[in-house]
Amino acid sequence: MRKVEEFIFKILMKAATLVILLCLFSILITIVWKGLPSLNWDMVSRIPEGGFYIGKEGGILNAILGSLYIAGGASFLSLIISIPIVLYINVYLPKKSPIIKLVRSSYDILFGVPSIVYGAFGFTLMIALGLKTSLLAGIITVTFLVIPIMVRTMDEVMQLVPKELNDAVYSLGATRWETSLVILRQVAPGILTAILLSFGRGIGDAACVLFTSGYTDSIPTSLSQPAATLPLAIFFQLGSPMEEVQGRAYAAALILTIIVLLINITSRILNNKLSKHKI
Repeated sequence: MRKVEEFIFKILMKAATLVILLCLFSILITIVWKGLPSLNWDMVSRIPEGGFYIGKEGGILNAILGSLYIAGGASFLSLIISIPIVLYINVYLPKKSPIIKLVRSSYDILFGVPSIVYGAFGFTLMIALGLKTSLLAGIITVTFLVIPIMVRTMDEVMQLVPKELNDAVYSLGATRWETSLVILRQVAPGILTAILLSFGRGIGDAACVLFTSGYTDSIPTSLSQPAATLPLAIFFQLGSPMEEVQGRAYAAALILTIIVLLINITSRILNNKLSKHKI
């Protein structure tokens, strides 16, 4: 009976894995098949020109840079905010402190909040602060979105640090701050993973920036100017009745996929290098 149950569960696990892989390859094949014919140097090196959205010349350089600005800025801000939170609940507070449970419950709840809710909150915050749709507003809103992801990921990694490491550092006369630095060095690969997850979520989200960063055909030169993003570029072009413009939408989706893929590869390379030199 046990062998039958084990066999059934193995079949179910293999089937689930196959379904996931088929979904992944189906998405990639669709994007490449429909986007590759429209992908050219102009798409990544030029901004939209007159008539771009009706099939004339131009590119989406404004959306590429806008996405990188927003996702990069949001990841940087969330990293600055998340590290003190994670160190506080893992190093400074007692293990059974009720504050730890409260903090972890809070970011678990925030982790599940839909991105459109963050977009609505960001829009309300913009009105309260007197901000217009801008690069700064987009960065702030996406920061709220990715903070729970970054905190949760780094917290889970820090919980895996052996207690013996903390005891060894304390036995050498180190302060809590010095112990925190040792732990950060130990979990550096996990921090890179957290940054990657946050950047990937930030660069691919459309709901957060729809009403906060706005959309423009120009490249923003200051935080007060609106910024285009790749998800919104895909959304606007895919809604066009013109087949050529729809092809450009798939090309933009292909560019977004390539960016995320490059970030993943870079992160894995850095992760492996850091893991080899862990304490």
